[in-house]
Amino acid sequence: MARRPGSFTSVAQPVRSFWSRFAFALLLAGAFALMLLGKADVLLVERFRSGIADALAPVLEVLSRPAASVADTVAAMRRLRDLRAENERLRVDNDRLERWQHVARRLEAENKALRALTNYVPEPSVAFITARVIADAGGAFVRSAMINAGTDQGVRRGLAALTGDGLAGGVVEVGNRHARILLITDLNSQIPVVVERTRDPGVLAGDNTRLPRLVYLPQNAQVVPGDRIVTSGHGGVFPPGLPIGVVTAIDEGAIKVMPYVDWNRLEYVRLLDYGLDGVVRRSGGTPPFALMGSERSDRGHLLGLGSR
Repeated sequence: MARRPGSFTSVAQPVRSFWSRFAFALLLAGAFALMLLGKADVLLVERFRSGIADALAPVLEVLSRPAASVADTVAAMRRLRDLRAENERLRVDNDRLERWQHVARRLEAENKALRALTNYVPEPSVAFITARVIADAGGAFVRSAMINAGTDQGVRRGLAALTGDGLAGGVVEVGNRHARILLITDLNSQIPVVVERTRDPGVLAGDNTRLPRLVYLPQNAQVVPGDRIVTSGHGGVFPPGLPIGVVTAIDEGAIKVMPYVDWNRLEYVRLLDYGLDGVVRRSGGTPPFALMGSERSDRGHLLGLGSR
């Protein structure tokens, strides 16, 4: 059908052609005009911008609601998926714990029966004192630490000094308001220990380094790196089972143990009193570890053995 003269299409065609030719120039001129207006009257531009933002805010809010709803739905589905996975994991853990609970109850009943048959002597209750390390001696011939608790707080010679990681040493010198701990890395420290995996007995001997040695093991002992070392309880000074460290290297017959205690962060120790005085006592009832701090040659008796 032929276009009639004076129709809307014939009128709009020249305007569209003009706009397509000069649109970029008009937009550039408008932007330049707005920039000049902003420099001339900042408040006017700010009010104009604020008015446009106020006018568009309801529209943007309406448009954002579907997107927010979709995002919330997706997040809820993800949480539901995670909850299902966590629920399944907790169900598996619960089943495993129930099996262990049955085993523990059976072993507890068996243990009670065996104790009744053997007239078992229960372990004494453990008392403890927490103290802060106020000084340390890190010279070539001594590895010890001084704490701010003494006889006034109930500290006595022979108490085990532990941190949250493991055994740090034993008390060898006590004053009214201080005490000195012989660390397990000291040259005179010799602790009866046992390899937790194989139950092979031995002695942890300090050599003034950060890695004490494991000596006096049985000839058929099968010790490998990674084995945990704990106290054996022999000598009646330390109770069995106190964690000491882990075997870290076996080099030419020398078995090195990395203590659990971080000596660079030794700030607080807990002194545990198990009521043990050693199996051998000196004349007058004095335990073998009750000695003065100056008696360096006898300090090894604190840990169950004589000095080397």
